[in-house]
Amino acid sequence: MTTLEENRPHDYLSRLAVSDFGQAYKRLALDEMALRPGHDVLDLGCGPGADLPAFAEAVGHNGTVLGVDHDADAVREALRATVRWPQVAVAEGDAHKLTVENDSLDRVHTDRVLQHVEDPARVVREVCRVLKPGGIVGFAEPDWETLVVDHPDNSTVASYRAFIVDRVVRNSRIGRQLPALCTTAGLLASRVVPVTAVYTDVIEADQVFGFARVTDRAVKAGYLKTKQADAWLTHLRTQPFFASATLFLTVAERPPR
Repeated sequence: MTTLEENRPHDYLSRLAVSDFGQAYKRLALDEMALRPGHDVLDLGCGPGADLPAFAEAVGHNGTVLGVDHDADAVREALRATVRWPQVAVAEGDAHKLTVENDSLDRVHTDRVLQHVEDPARVVREVCRVLKPGGIVGFAEPDWETLVVDHPDNSTVASYRAFIVDRVVRNSRIGRQLPALCTTAGLLASRVVPVTAVYTDVIEADQVFGFARVTDRAVKAGYLKTKQADAWLTHLRTQPFFASATLFLTVAERPPR
């Protein structure tokens, strides 16, 4: 029987970054941002710094890359990961109140950050503030109502998904909301690209979704009954597996003056 992890691994961001899906949508985000030598770039919510080297290579020695994250441990990891790139700086900071000058950046990148923040609209306004006129931002965010898991009991799947949408992820529908948030903040949302992650290996999927841990919480919150949850996890462990979820890459521009 397959064993699901009881706790979501601390390095799941790094695992996702090196997965086939992670590599594919990160390449897409890099292409959509159209980085050029000499650009000044902010990676907002940089985590352990997985994307910073690619940004540094794209902007060259005449550009700059700033990684900002609220987590001190992640900042330390990002600093270690970027010691080879003198054009990269990493700092601890709050996405709602950036210590970055107005009109100072050519590009901003966020990856699965706004789903967690207290006030996504305020963060988007901050991004608009720090971008130069004509600057571009790439927001990559999921919509957790797109989560699909193959299971014979559709009501169990619906209850599990409802728990994630209602109680686990603070801004669970952020993927669909970004174009409107951009428009309200003064950005032009020029392109929205859906990217769907498909998993047929339950162990790989569990490293991202944390099935056992989330199911236990769903039982405690009353979304699933204990017998229902046991049957759900047994099916995931023992039967052919399929799950998918869609992330939306929203590319927006600060209008030129």
